[in-house]
Amino acid sequence: STDHSTYIAALVARKGARGQKTFRASRPYFQYLQFLRLHAAAQAAGRGVNMGEKGATSRAILGGGCFWCLEAAFLRLPGVSRVTSGYAGGDQDNPSYEQVCSGLTGHAEVVAVDFDPAVASYGGLLDLFFRIHDPTTQDRQGADVGSQYRSVIFYADDAQRAAALAARKARAPSHENPIVTEILPAPRFWPAEEYHRNYYDNHPGAGYCRAVIAPKLSRAGLKTAFLKG
Repeated sequence: STDHSTYIAALVARKGARGQKTFRASRPYFQYLQFLRLHAAAQAAGRGVNMGEKGATSRAILGGGCFWCLEAAFLRLPGVSRVTSGYAGGDQDNPSYEQVCSGLTGHAEVVAVDFDPAVASYGGLLDLFFRIHDPTTQDRQGADVGSQYRSVIFYADDAQRAAALAARKARAPSHENPIVTEILPAPRFWPAEEYHRNYYDNHPGAGYCRAVIAPKLSRAGLKTAFLKG
């Protein structure tokens, strides 16, 4: 962008004025390069980067059945600023809900959870993730069957990968059957269609919301939507 070009041009001019042997890159210069590297990695993983300490956000990308269920759960977690339903892990750009449901694109239904790490830890998100779905059923959550409903954690960096491996191992003794949750590098995240947003809270009386989502929230100790009548 123009701001980037202006910044680099100023550094080059400073270097030329001082001479090749006497030039020393400033600390802001290295911070700027670090930001560019993080920003590029963030764009590839579909997550945001905030270099400041105040208001810093991180992103977790998780799949565990229908994304309506996961969205409703994580929206109730303190420290979470936004939850976006979407698709990841497939081989088609910008797939539609119908295409993903066909099972032919290879995508999983996932949620991108933006959170403040000073309030909600990544480990805390993983704890809720494993409590809100069954990680032992391959390509299935209850009556929802298909590879798009697989259990998967897409990690953004080495720290998230280590946390995911540790959480999966710690959760194993709680289940009779082996955990099948995949732990993979974060691919491109594709946001789902607008009508999926806040689905449970916008349609608490819908059959699926009453029969599937509300019981999941209750079992996890989370508040369910108020139903009139």
